[in-house]
Amino acid sequence: MATTDRRSGPLPAALARVSSAAPLRDPRLAAVALAFAVVQLCYAVVHMDLGWDETVYLSQVDPRNPAAFFSAPRSRGISFLVGPVIALTSSPPVLRVALVLLSSAALFAAFKVWEPLLGRGCTALAALLFGGLWITVLSGPEVMPNLWVALTSVAVVGWFLRARHDGPGRRRALLGLAATLVAVTLFRAPDAVWLALPLLAACAAVRDWRRPGTVAAVLGGLALGGVQWTIEAYVRFGGIGGRLAVSSDTEGGMGAHLGAGLRAAYRSLNGPQLCRPCHIAGPAVTHSLWWLLLPVLLAAACALAPTAVTFLPVACGLSLAAPYLLLLDYSAPRFLLPSYALFALPVAGLAARAVRAARPGRPRYAVAGLLTAVLAVHLVVQVEELRVNTADARDTTVRYRRAADELMRLGLQPPCLVTGPRAQPIAYEAGCASAETMGNNRSTTNAGIVRAAASMPTALLFDTNDPYLPPFARTWHPHDIPGTDWVAYVP
Repeated sequence: MATTDRRSGPLPAALARVSSAAPLRDPRLAAVALAFAVVQLCYAVVHMDLGWDETVYLSQVDPRNPAAFFSAPRSRGISFLVGPVIALTSSPPVLRVALVLLSSAALFAAFKVWEPLLGRGCTALAALLFGGLWITVLSGPEVMPNLWVALTSVAVVGWFLRARHDGPGRRRALLGLAATLVAVTLFRAPDAVWLALPLLAACAAVRDWRRPGTVAAVLGGLALGGVQWTIEAYVRFGGIGGRLAVSSDTEGGMGAHLGAGLRAAYRSLNGPQLCRPCHIAGPAVTHSLWWLLLPVLLAAACALAPTAVTFLPVACGLSLAAPYLLLLDYSAPRFLLPSYALFALPVAGLAARAVRAARPGRPRYAVAGLLTAVLAVHLVVQVEELRVNTADARDTTVRYRRAADELMRLGLQPPCLVTGPRAQPIAYEAGCASAETMGNNRSTTNAGIVRAAASMPTALLFDTNDPYLPPFARTWHPHDIPGTDWVAYVP
């Protein structure tokens, strides 16, 4: 297999410099990973405080805080990843910087798997296309699983393709395939199943891939990675079927939401980070053109390069996107990160093919220059969306911190309890436990809250826009929380 850029052809000028003297030291992929880290440090890390879901994952391994209610759709891989860091320090900046370093290294390692398949320059371009998305940058320092599913999925498909060929590298490819599929399953068990379906279909359809070693690596990776998820399913939910049923209820009833999921994904393309319910207007065409053109680009890539290296990442990306586009009626930009990561590979190959198809000389330089200009405009748009969304995330977490500080001023000191629709992240900031009496995270009853209030400091966070005040709090004392729309009710 070729390991130089001859297979990928000339690339846009930003990635087209090749060192013929030291082909094994090509710096382009490393440069993309370094730039990914720098942009995270400049933009995303300013969102220092912790978001809602982050506090759920962190609380599972944080020795300083009670564990939050862990709902059925979640998997614990991201908690395992950050466990060593949070055991040493509770500092959000330290945690953010550690995740910047880890995610940048993972970006490099995941796409490095593809260099023998696509060539070094084309692989670096794919990493840049994925790493340049605003949601990719924002997810890098966050304690969220979706980016890690994306990067490990890229490695899974790459190792699967490299395991096709006999030779000394096949054993390494099979071990890489199994190990990275274990990681995907730990981060999000249902996503791992959707990723594995096209791989198993390829094994069934193509005789060269129908080898016990390949099938065993796929099934073994799923089984080993799913052990913890399965045990938890039986311990907490009565089995795998019970956990899936509870997960469906938590997600609002997974089913045939054919148009709703796709519309929600488009509307939330450039934020908010969670669109539920998703009644906002869609983004401007100028800021969503890349998303609208993506199916066309993928179809062109498959038509012009009908090989497994093109088809398989497209098939796996579509499979990973299917539950989020077809089975849910809400969306979040991070849901499609694994698909974007896999789609970047054939799109990068298409760009390389477009440059290579031009006549040598000025026509080829003109095509490369045009593609570089388009890429630059795309990245400028993504940076602007990154700035807007990091500011929004920062504003939200600042309100969480204000509320936690006010609760502590009112006398809530551990052990303590916070309840209400915004309880979880604020309770974590205050060092308290959280509990809900309704909604997706329901973990107790009104009577349970009253019993807890008799033995420990307790507060209800009430949104002034919510007309319903629980009966047990109607005799409690309200305290406005400055800088927020919330009122804290305490006994």
